[in-house]
Amino acid sequence: MKTTARRLPAAPVALAAALLTAFLVLFAPLSASAHDSLLASSPEADSTVDTLPAELTLTFSAKLIDETGATEVVVTDPSGNSVTEGDATVEGAIVTQQLATEAPAGVYSVTWKVVSSDGHPTSNKFDFAVANSTETAPTAQPSAEPTETATAAPAPVATAGPGTGTDLTPAPESDDSSAPTTLIWVLAIVGVLVILGIVVWLVVRGRRDPASTDSDLPSER
Repeated sequence: MKTTARRLPAAPVALAAALLTAFLVLFAPLSASAHDSLLASSPEADSTVDTLPAELTLTFSAKLIDETGATEVVVTDPSGNSVTEGDATVEGAIVTQQLATEAPAGVYSVTWKVVSSDGHPTSNKFDFAVANSTETAPTAQPSAEPTETATAAPAPVATAGPGTGTDLTPAPESDDSSAPTTLIWVLAIVGVLVILGIVVWLVVRGRRDPASTDSDLPSER
């Protein structure tokens, strides 16, 4: 008894092979050319650190292209001022950016841009918070100003004390001398008036004597 092998229709098999080939052609290059992504950062995104660290590190999924201007990292403080020091450095898949040593507390923003291993640029941003400030309080200038004021203030007081006493001492003398001077002027005026009175009296008397002589002569005749 003969057995015959059952053959599958050729059309469905060819259709399945074509679909598999199209899938490999379309999706395999896309997965191979996917941009490198950020895997980790220090400080981490949306985290809170005690103080601003000396540097920020970004770790990507593959080695980055290290060319001039290819990598940029900007970190700004709560006021929008940049706290980055120098340019970012690239070592394989790790980017390092030096940060300022003194920085206030608050929320910091990180904006980064790199060039993936496939040659395409990619960028993104994230935030993290700093709990404590590392800024130095300006104590030198306020302490210097009171010192100059304190040393300058006694100088006028010390010089003005003796000078003021010397200036006030002649004041009573001028008052004492003005009293005799006033008295002398009063006596002089009184004396002049007395003399004028005597002169006037003598003149009046002299005028009266001839008149009386003339009046006596007829009586003798």
